[in-house]
Amino acid sequence: MTTYRSDFLRTLDARGLIHQISDAEALDDLAVKERIVAYIGYDLTAPSLHVGHMTNIMMLRRLQQAGHKPIVLMGGGTTRIGDPSFRNEARPLLDDAQIATNKEGIRKVFSKFLTFGDGPSDAIMVDNAEWLDKLEYIPFLRDIGRHFTVNRMLSFESVKTRLDKEEPLSFLEFNYMILQAYDFLELSRRYGCRLQMGGSDQWGNIVNGIELARRVDATQVFALTCPLLTTASGAKMGKSAAGAVWLNEDMLPPYGLWQYWRNSEDADVGRFLRIFTDLPLDEIARLERLEGAELNEAKKVLATEITALVHGRAAAEMAAETARKTFEEGALAENLPSIDVPAAELQAGLGVLAAFVKAGLVASTSEARRQIKGGGLKVNDEVVSDERAVLDAGNLTADGVVKLSLGKKKHVLLRVE
Repeated sequence: MTTYRSDFLRTLDARGLIHQISDAEALDDLAVKERIVAYIGYDLTAPSLHVGHMTNIMMLRRLQQAGHKPIVLMGGGTTRIGDPSFRNEARPLLDDAQIATNKEGIRKVFSKFLTFGDGPSDAIMVDNAEWLDKLEYIPFLRDIGRHFTVNRMLSFESVKTRLDKEEPLSFLEFNYMILQAYDFLELSRRYGCRLQMGGSDQWGNIVNGIELARRVDATQVFALTCPLLTTASGAKMGKSAAGAVWLNEDMLPPYGLWQYWRNSEDADVGRFLRIFTDLPLDEIARLERLEGAELNEAKKVLATEITALVHGRAAAEMAAETARKTFEEGALAENLPSIDVPAAELQAGLGVLAAFVKAGLVASTSEARRQIKGGGLKVNDEVVSDERAVLDAGNLTADGVVKLSLGKKKHVLLRVE
């Protein structure tokens, strides 16, 4: 086991956030001697980040907590191409207006995790469109493109996977790794950035940037990746039955985020507490030793601490109290997630399948049918047995809502506008 001298790498190691480092000894030495400037890039493919992004967001948080300076790089330029890494097909191309909208939505997330400002360790946010939009094609090919060989680019696993499956890889996408490497070079020149971090699937792209900085500027920069996170059962983080688990409140209420983490598998509790919370490691060790029903208390702590990071302590405690009332008292908690439905739509009759899709409890009507066959859907705590059932004003409770439930732990209130 590697013993690090710097607080930064010791913390990442103890929290399970190190997969690979390009030159661990040199980076550790640098982190002891001076303040490191490091970045992670985020393409603007959706109006919010999701739970799957939280691992590398926490890497930036740990960096700043250790006294170093984070850069959040917004991919206003690279989003126009789309990262092809380990994808079977090209990402849909977004127009400038959608990219700008997504940028504003994503910007909100980081203020919860990082301190921004003009101080030496304050985070900054930069958009790579600042330099990528100004590039001239022929000079870029001559000055930067000549440092990349097609032979090496074809050797990267992310490219080989696409080609082995005989899936098309466009020339546009093929350029992505060159642009990401160029980002690292620009950040090194503009801000003295010495480290790029990211998920382990980004290793090849980051190493390209290391080699480019060495060839063009004779500068040593570093790569550090975290493991790609999956649950103990192998599921990819950030997805639920109803789709992505978003971090922006307007796309997923705090209760939904709290419930996602409350439903963590037993084997994941300790690992998730280390990665996604600021709780002391000795307290985490105590919580992960709990067994049986007591482990549920550790899951509640996990859910509350993460929700507090994303949405604030008050929202997290309200979500925890909503869950307590719903599950322990059997009450209809007013803070459950809700959707509004026009009165005319309910009076005309709203199909039960469509209602559950509208509520975000299932991704499609076919998924709703499968859940009904397994007895997984309830309306006002009554199991739905007929997929042709229709909800109308007669389903409204005394509180003027219809309670839709998926299993025992996911509930949404349907309210009439």
